[in-house]
Amino acid sequence: MTRQERIEGLIQEEISTILREEVNDPRIGFVSITKVEISPDLRNANIHVSIFGDEKQKEEAMDGLRSATRFIRGELGNRVDFRATPEIRFIRDDSLEKGSKVLNLIRKLKNEEPNKRTAKKG
Repeated sequence: MTRQERIEGLIQEEISTILREEVNDPRIGFVSITKVEISPDLRNANIHVSIFGDEKQKEEAMDGLRSATRFIRGELGNRVDFRATPEIRFIRDDSLEKGSKVLNLIRKLKNEEPNKRTAKKG
């Protein structure tokens, strides 16, 4: 594991804790950090988040995250000893939701296939 990967993991852990324990914005409901990408110079970090809810709730959660970014960055700087705390940017990640939809479609197709075989026999 590279230094950059260790730092990304540390940032993911700390921001998850900050969101869970320190941020009190009601717009930020069920948010999960799926990935952190930090630039090689450690100055910028993209925080990919998965948000549970409908489209309106997702947009509100992203607005809440954007408004809390300064606070979150400050807390991150207090918790982790960086030479310079990276600028953070939240990016919505719908990949878990899309993957879940694909799996449900596969399950549905598998369940329909035995029914088609039975119908052909009769």
